[in-house]
Amino acid sequence: MFDGMQRRIVSMWFPRLPTDRALRLCPIDAPFALSLRHGNTDRIHDLNRQAETQGLHRGMTISEARVYCSDLRTRQADPVGDRRFLTGLRRWALRYCPWVGIEDTDGLTLDISGAAHLFGGEEALLADMRARLDRAGIEVRLGLADGRGAAWALSHFGEGIAAPVASETALSSLPVAALQIEPDTIIALQRFGLNSIGALAAAARAPLGRRFGPGLLTRLDQALGRQSESITPLTEPPHYAVRLTLPEPIGLTADVMAGLERLLQALCAKLKAHEAGARVLCLTLLRVDQHSQTVPLRLAAAMRDPARILPLFVRGIEDVDSGFGIDQLRLAATVVEPLPLQQIGQDIATPEQLDNLITRIGTRIGLDNIRRFQPLDSHIPERSFQLVPVADSQPRKGWLTQRQRPLRLFPPEPVTARGSTPPERFRWRRMSLSTGRAIGPERIAPEWWVEDDGWRSGIRDYWRVETHQGRRLWMYYTPQRPAWFVQGEFP
Repeated sequence: MFDGMQRRIVSMWFPRLPTDRALRLCPIDAPFALSLRHGNTDRIHDLNRQAETQGLHRGMTISEARVYCSDLRTRQADPVGDRRFLTGLRRWALRYCPWVGIEDTDGLTLDISGAAHLFGGEEALLADMRARLDRAGIEVRLGLADGRGAAWALSHFGEGIAAPVASETALSSLPVAALQIEPDTIIALQRFGLNSIGALAAAARAPLGRRFGPGLLTRLDQALGRQSESITPLTEPPHYAVRLTLPEPIGLTADVMAGLERLLQALCAKLKAHEAGARVLCLTLLRVDQHSQTVPLRLAAAMRDPARILPLFVRGIEDVDSGFGIDQLRLAATVVEPLPLQQIGQDIATPEQLDNLITRIGTRIGLDNIRRFQPLDSHIPERSFQLVPVADSQPRKGWLTQRQRPLRLFPPEPVTARGSTPPERFRWRRMSLSTGRAIGPERIAPEWWVEDDGWRSGIRDYWRVETHQGRRLWMYYTPQRPAWFVQGEFP
């Protein structure tokens, strides 16, 4: 983004995404609902508008729903398929801007800064989005504002466009639920008479912070554009395919093998860069008459060595009918498995060679600046190791631990979250993250015989939290002084 450009965010909310996806595959002109099993009961996971007009709602049991609507059609929900469908919509949304992120399980967030003029302005851009999704049978609600929080509030509680630097005016009449805060906080604010964002923004901040914590004020500032909120786009998976276009058609087996050798070298280099190996390869030969032939190859184990793979194609290529000639070759790894790099030698260097290397480096930067980690007997994470000069110490064993520890350890950093269990959504380092899986807790008590200001908050309950955004964090909760912190990150 260029300096001085006004940031503009679009929030796409698909209120009936699972139902719309199911009805695209098999249209039904009747009350329709998707069911999901909770415990021993099938409940409504999502429903179409016709079912909603019959008095049905999400969370209702299927047996109760049939009492209200006897002609209700149901089908089993597929959350995994819905997630893949949302990922496909994210790729489709890249036609509008290159910065697209997924919001929860039913929305997208687009940073269209500097892109709206390509579609005739912001109103024309939203109209194009809505028209294309309507033709696809997908219901959508759109909001556009300067920040992510304001755009989300508009899409969920009042579709529209907030003029630049006017988020507070556009959101003033919306309910406080548009701030994405906890239901208990919403009820408490309503009891104080703070029903709208405008009323909340006009209230004194200090009492709000003391009563509800910093999370409420953070959400308010994000919605009003006083605090920025980042968008984390998904990284595209690597594409393991290469092609070669020939200036003249070929037909001899030797010529095809020579072209395949070049393709294998490029493909295996890409596989090595991602520490992956191919299990199934497919060579496509395109002839000048636009007909194509494929030569599949299945491998017994993951490979990425061109010299080993090339001879395995000979038999399949000999059976190919080249016709009037082949002018294009395409090689793709259709099934890929992890294949990490391995150390094939026993010793990297002898002790004498290592001492000489340390000496040469020490003459430049000083021997005391070359250090190694040594284990210490302490259950406190940050006191379980020490740094000592290499020249004055010997490598020690004793790094065994019954608990997995993060590769990166840093001073505790506060997290915007509440509750004693890992939060479903939280903010860390200006990133909005959502919990996918949490393992724990592991309770660690302070060493009472050591003075440490960092442990004055008492015992800590550590969790290994894997987020939907790819971060694997080591978080802890302090029950005696309720708060959440991040202290490490797993690879």
